[in-house]
Amino acid sequence: MAGLLFSSLFMSEVHYMSQEGLDKLKKDLAEALAQRPVISAAIAEAREKGDLSENAEYESAREAQGLLELKISNLQNTIANAKVIDSSQLSADKVQMLTTVKVRNLSAGSDMTFTIVGQNEADFSKGRLAATTPIARALMGHSKGETVEAQVPSGVLKFKILDISL
Repeated sequence: MAGLLFSSLFMSEVHYMSQEGLDKLKKDLAEALAQRPVISAAIAEAREKGDLSENAEYESAREAQGLLELKISNLQNTIANAKVIDSSQLSADKVQMLTTVKVRNLSAGSDMTFTIVGQNEADFSKGRLAATTPIARALMGHSKGETVEAQVPSGVLKFKILDISL
């Protein structure tokens, strides 16, 4: 059991993304790494104030350090397992990563347009839908004119693919 737990903790998952998304993650990592000395200085300053068992500043700085190290570790893992999708190799024949798809929600009668992106680049307010969402998974691999069903928490939604573009 311990071996299974250990192996599942360290199995890497491929993170598909655009070059823009990878560049943003690298920038975020550089900024996080630049925070290490700041937090170390805060810990040292709090440590100088005496008894660590009742030092709220010290505890707060140590907690901030732990959160920062977790963030750094997650960013490093994501970057190490990133697979940049070459948009020049894409086709608008079927819905896939980095394609922009216009659909009609047949249940609500409304049209929506969004680009299918990796989870790290998702921002629904900007029309960037994560490929891991139920709607994107249902649309993937389908062509213009097809109707697909997506199982979402509120039930089943039907979408007609109106257009696919790069």
